Amino acid sequence: MSNLMLNSLLSLSVTQKASDLHLSSGEAPRIRLNGQLQLLTDEKIPSSRLESELLNLLNTSQKTQLQQNGYVDLAYHVSEIGRFRVNIFYQHRGISGVFRVINHDIPSLSQLSIPDVLPALVKNTHGIILVTGATGSGKSTTLASLIQHINLTESKHIITLEDPIEFIYQNVQSLIEQREVPHFTIAIDSLLRQDPDIILFGELRNKTTIQAALTTAETGHLVLATLHTNSAIESINRIINVFSETERDFIRAQLSSSLKAIISQKLVATANGRRALFEILINTPAVSNLINEGKIKQIYSLMQTGQQYGMQIMPDN
Repeated sequence: MSNLMLNSLLSLSVTQKASDLHLSSGEAPRIRLNGQLQLLTDEKIPSSRLESELLNLLNTSQKTQLQQNGYVDLAYHVSEIGRFRVNIFYQHRGISGVFRVINHDIPSLSQLSIPDVLPALVKNTHGIILVTGATGSGKSTTLASLIQHINLTESKHIITLEDPIEFIYQNVQSLIEQREVPHFTIAIDSLLRQDPDIILFGELRNKTTIQAALTTAETGHLVLATLHTNSAIESINRIINVFSETERDFIRAQLSSSLKAIISQKLVATANGRRALFEILINTPAVSNLINEGKIKQIYSLMQTGQQYGMQIMPDN
């Protein structure tokens, strides 16, 4: 399969309005359309052919990562076709690649039907806002929409830490500097010396990144980040439980004071495609007390009755 063939498949995927293109050794290419996987063409791709094509996308460092870890993440841009977030990995039949389509135009908050409380939340000068959900639930798009809203309405210095860089921003009122940082191996002291107002952590993957985000939020900066969790309650438990028992009292206190909100989302099918549903937790004094005391399960009842603060539970499909 030549570069021309790969780009042709990507172009066809974009034309079909797919969210992802799946290439797997010995299999025909598939796309994800409105949440469902379906064949793009009937032609199967030989393993050796696919491996040669996918390896051509990688630099030396990325090839080393693939060999050592069995997978690698990268961004791939094709002029006049689009930008893609790519994961290349090995499975028992050979190599595979998944290409996530990144929209060139960043949707507005109103286009995403994002709850009205979110624009007010990003006016905070410090603290942490989490956007959570399963893979493919639109977290990156929501974050991009929030960053673009800030860019259009406020003069801020925004630093993003991504692996890889997905949406590309054009500076309007804000100065946005995007850094591709594998595994977020970055010294927080160095980051803070770059005088940011807002820091985006693409994903909180482990104890190290969670601690970095909480510490940064405590130092007078607004932090935006994602977690692969399905609800606000699950997100709080994930953050606390990644630490040892001896550390958890401190982490609960830190989270109770620095958390601003958790936005959990999922995509559901509609007659016109898919739309996002949202669950919103706002860290009110009552919520903060429950986090600090470890009474996490009781937070759900506050979400049910907290509409005046902008809170909502996940609506039915």
